[in-house]
Parts: sequence; C-alpha cells; structure tokens
Amino acid sequence: MELYASTIHELQDKIRNGDVTSTDIVQSVFSRIDAVEEKVHAYITLMRQPALEEANIADQRIRAGEIKALTGIPIALKDIYCTQGVRTTCGSRILEHFVPPYDATVVVKLREAGAIFTGKTNMDEFAMGSSTETSYYGVTRNPWDLERIPGGSSGGSAAAVAADECIAALGSDTGGSIRQPAALCGVVGMKPTYGRVSRFGLVAFASSLDQIGPFTKDVEDCAILMNVIAGHDPRESTSVPVDVPDYRDYLNRGVDGWTVGIPREYFVGGIDPEVRAAVEQAIKTVEGLGAKCREISLPHTDYCVAVYYIIAPAEASSNLARYDGVKYGFRAAECRDLLDMYKKTRSAGFGAEVKRRIMLGTYALSSGYYDAYYKKASQVRGLIKRDFDEALKDCDVILTPTTTTPAFKVGEKMDDPIGMYLSDIFTISANLAGIPGISLPCGYSHKGLPIGMQFVAGHFEEGKLLQISSAYERHAQIEKRRPNL
Repeated sequence: MELYASTIHELQDKIRNGDVTSTDIVQSVFSRIDAVEEKVHAYITLMRQPALEEANIADQRIRAGEIKALTGIPIALKDIYCTQGVRTTCGSRILEHFVPPYDATVVVKLREAGAIFTGKTNMDEFAMGSSTETSYYGVTRNPWDLERIPGGSSGGSAAAVAADECIAALGSDTGGSIRQPAALCGVVGMKPTYGRVSRFGLVAFASSLDQIGPFTKDVEDCAILMNVIAGHDPRESTSVPVDVPDYRDYLNRGVDGWTVGIPREYFVGGIDPEVRAAVEQAIKTVEGLGAKCREISLPHTDYCVAVYYIIAPAEASSNLARYDGVKYGFRAAECRDLLDMYKKTRSAGFGAEVKRRIMLGTYALSSGYYDAYYKKASQVRGLIKRDFDEALKDCDVILTPTTTTPAFKVGEKMDDPIGMYLSDIFTISANLAGIPGISLPCGYSHKGLPIGMQFVAGHFEEGKLLQISSAYERHAQIEKRRPNL
C-alpha cells in the first residue's frame, strides 16, 4: 500500500519503527496530488516547498527521539483558517490576496503537535453552500464520481482525504459542512460540541453555529486529531473551560447495554431508498453490538431548516459587513465616492449565494422584522435544543442518516436554492442545539457512491460518539473500497 493511502496511526507506527521518514510520507502525498489534483481540484493553495522543509526538520527530530502526536503527518486545512504568511481566501474573490498576520488556534495546535500542512482546501464561498460549487476558485469534484459534488461547504477537505491527497484534514461545520461532505465522500467527519474547539482565527460565517472539526480515514484518526485540537482557549470567548479526555481511551470499548435513539422524524418521505436501507442495516449492526435501538421523537425537526436559514444569514449579514474594501481584501477601482466603492466592491467581490444570504439576513434583522424573524427563530431554536436534551436523558446517542441521498451531480441544484438547502436537513439540528455529531460510512449505492450515517450525543460527549463509532466500524464489515482515480 502506498504511504499516501495510510492512516495517521499506521504512519505513526512506521515512523516509530524507523520504517519510513517524514520526507517519504510528504513526497508520497505530493506525488498523489500531482497525479489526481487536476481531476479533483481539492485545493486552492498548495504548500509544497514549506511542507518539504518541515518534513526535513521533522526527520531530524525523529532521529533525536522527539516524536509528538502528529510528527511528520501531512494535514490539509480548509481555506477558512488564518495561516500566517499563507493566503486565506474563504473561497471568495474578496479575499483573493489576503495573507493573515497570525495563525488560528487550531493551526498553532496542529503545528505544535508536529503536523505538516499540505495546503488550503477549496470550499463554498464563506462556507455558504452544500456542494463546493459556490467557490470563486472553481468546483471540487467527488473522487468517487467526478461528475458529482463532494458536498459542502468543506468539500475540498473531504475530497482531499477521500482521494488520498492528504492523510487527514480539518473543516468547519455551521449546518453540516463537515458531516455532509464526509458522508458523500466516504470518510469520517466530526462536528464537536460548540465551545469544545477554539474558533480563534476561523473566519466567521454564523458565530453561534460555526465549529471546527476533523476529516479522517477512520475513527481512530478522528480521536487522534480531536486530542490535538480540543481544549479551552482564553482568546476565544465561546471556548468552554472543561477538561478534555484522551479520546483514544474510548476506541476499544463496547456499547453493550446502551440505548440508541432512532428519531421517527428522520425516516420519512424523501430519503433515497438505498440510503434508508443502508442506515437500517446499520441499526441492525448496532443492535448486534448489544445496544437497544428504540424509536424517539424530536418534534420540532420540521422547523430546523427554516430556523437555520433565518439565524445563519442574519449572523452572516453582520459578520460579512467588514468586507467593504477599506481595510483589506478586494477593492473595486474607479469609484466616485465611499458609498460607490462599498457598492461596487461588495457586488464584484461576493458571489451570488453569499449576496443572497446577506440580503436574507439583512432583511431578517431590519427594523420592524427582527422580532418576527430572528427573535422568533431564536425562540424556536430553544425548543429544538430542548427536544435533544429530553431525548438524550433516555438515550446514550441518537442515530440518523447523514444525508437524504448519495452525492448528486455537479450543477443539479445550483438553480434550486431550496433543494440545495435541504441537503443539510439531517445535520442542521445538531448545530442549532450545539451538540456533537459524527458521520461515518455505512454502505454504498448501486452506483458505488458512499452512504453515511450520523451519531449525535449530549454536550461534550464526543467520547461516546467515538466509542460507538469505533465499535460500529470494527463490526459492520463495510467493504473497504477506494475511489478509482
């Protein structure tokens, strides 16, 4: 097996045994990028030369016996994190030439753990999208079928992991932007509890919903990355000062005697029959592990999409007001006055989907409409959170499909914003409730496209998600396939 196809833990063993060097691994990954990136387009910016230089430094440390959690491991970063000296575009023209003067906290933590960065991955512009088609830098393709989307907004990160163009990656999840592309690309993706991972240096979309999390090739790698990136950060006001366990301790435990909730509202019309069949088979597997699966109700599920598409655009409208051409980023030329510069800069700098959401959000926050829209949506959000709080009193975790269908074709929903928004119908609720969720593969369609399932748990119970996901992964006997690129 080529080094680029390995997991973090497999490479860690090879490094410790002296079987490979960090330089070997980095060169293998970039040879893979050279072979397939033109087809997939997972990256906006590659960091080849710095990566090779860092690999050489890592090899010196390995020889000196200084091996950390991620020493020598190539990791890709969604292009939404600030990276000192390396441009951060958020998939937008307006930040095409923006080079941050500092690193995001997660970037600092990964670097301190010895990770080597392969580059910045493609994404829907400002994380607004479910298909990675709204990026100013072009469409990312699903490695399993290049005519299909990889999901979004973190589609570049998911595709890079699935195509072996990195060993693992980080994404961000505002309404499913880690879990949905993870499901469509056949990899593992986790959205931690809101406040578990610092958002300092994450370019904001919707500040009460955004969260950072990992994409990996298996559940053990997810635990390894969570060990590195989780924890309190005093620079980030929503970062919660709670202890972080060693997530690897949860990996080889059973789930005998657990109660797993199956929400009836998630198994209604509109689900692709193959997705339903794969998830129902997963339920049987979980029951075979000794867990009891029982039907539960999350009665406010029907309101989740409507609530999300009031709250998220409203917060985006506020957050994106800073991009006006004055301090940094793109500025339109030949402007008559300040107001003209604002109009021309924002009209040319933002894409259609971003402008649509800014207008929706501005309207929802406008005088006379705030109470009717944003305030009311926030109240219903509280009811959605209460649904999960009540359900999780009697359940250890909740099991759902991650998506309604396998990956759809490029362009299929670009002229149907409502259809696109419904792509995240099963993932949005965890963001609204602030709870953790994980997607992992549970089968394939008859066309060979991956299908994902989702577990969600209570606040700060990422360990439970890893415990049941690890048990499922070991016993489900999902055929190990790789995209044919």
